[in-house]
Amino acid sequence: MTPCESRSFLLFLFLLLVLFSFLSSLLYYSLDPKSYQQKWPTDVPQRNINILLWHWPFGHSYKLDGDKCLEMYNISRCFLTDDTSTFSTADVVVFHHEELSRGLSPLPLHLDRPASQHWVWMSLEPPVNNANLAQFNGLFNWTMSYRCDADISIPYGKTILGGDKLGFQAALNRSCFVSWVVSKYQPHQARAVVYQSLQTYIPIEVYGRWNKKPLSNKKLLPTIAKCLFYLSFENSKAKDYISEKLWRNAFQAGAIPVVLGPSRATYEALAPPGSFIHVDDFKNTADLAVYLKQVAADKQASEGYFQWHHTHQVKTYTDWRERLCQICVKYPSLPVSKVYQDLESWVNS
Repeated sequence: MTPCESRSFLLFLFLLLVLFSFLSSLLYYSLDPKSYQQKWPTDVPQRNINILLWHWPFGHSYKLDGDKCLEMYNISRCFLTDDTSTFSTADVVVFHHEELSRGLSPLPLHLDRPASQHWVWMSLEPPVNNANLAQFNGLFNWTMSYRCDADISIPYGKTILGGDKLGFQAALNRSCFVSWVVSKYQPHQARAVVYQSLQTYIPIEVYGRWNKKPLSNKKLLPTIAKCLFYLSFENSKAKDYISEKLWRNAFQAGAIPVVLGPSRATYEALAPPGSFIHVDDFKNTADLAVYLKQVAADKQASEGYFQWHHTHQVKTYTDWRERLCQICVKYPSLPVSKVYQDLESWVNS
């Protein structure tokens, strides 16, 4: 072998060794992605999210000064404002449907909308109360609703693990059998039909603007607490629609809820175990009335509906600021390019 051939051979061996080393490294990182990812910094800070609430739901406003999400709910880098002049710098703009549908606060279609800005359609009402949806097709990126399948789910309440070690002490010898608080009573609604029939079998104390016996927020829970049962009747049977009638009125007052709304399966998935009586479990209101009387007469049976206090708790949501802060919690996982081309179909699904 000549010197030139020898040098060429050595160069070939060197190049072959380099290629083998490169391929080995490539194979190693492809089989163990973590080994490659560890080469990159893992403490990259999350950027701030600026949320603009275009109008307050039902005109009830809260203070947004300072860092409310961090101060009140320990959610960092999430800033809320209702200053519409900040539209051009907002990452997310939230619109409440009630004001949109009634023309009280029109969409800012006259403004230049940043390409990266996301619009949120928000409503805590069932489909029957969400009118004039077709005009909003192709405008909203995310939905914010009590529904579990909303992009940002904001239920009226939720069940969390961890009960009271002492247990809940159910009040004995209550002065009221059943109560119901209703303001927007309409005879054609399912809840009105059930009530009219049920009240022929058992005494029901009714409060609210409908019968000119309104209750202030201060008196609401103490009044319900005097009763063993509470009619947690929703104004509409809709998917996942379980309102404050269950979470606040019944659970927080310490009454056994008699529920009318979505299916038993929906309540079982969301409410504490063994905590409610479902109207649909009975052939008629006469059978329901008989059962309520039996539970009231049997201390063990009635206390059974409060056993969940040993293992679970109920959290209610009443402050819109907490709901808005949830957008930041969900933000990293929300779809970037989603648009609701047929908002009405989703709402009514």
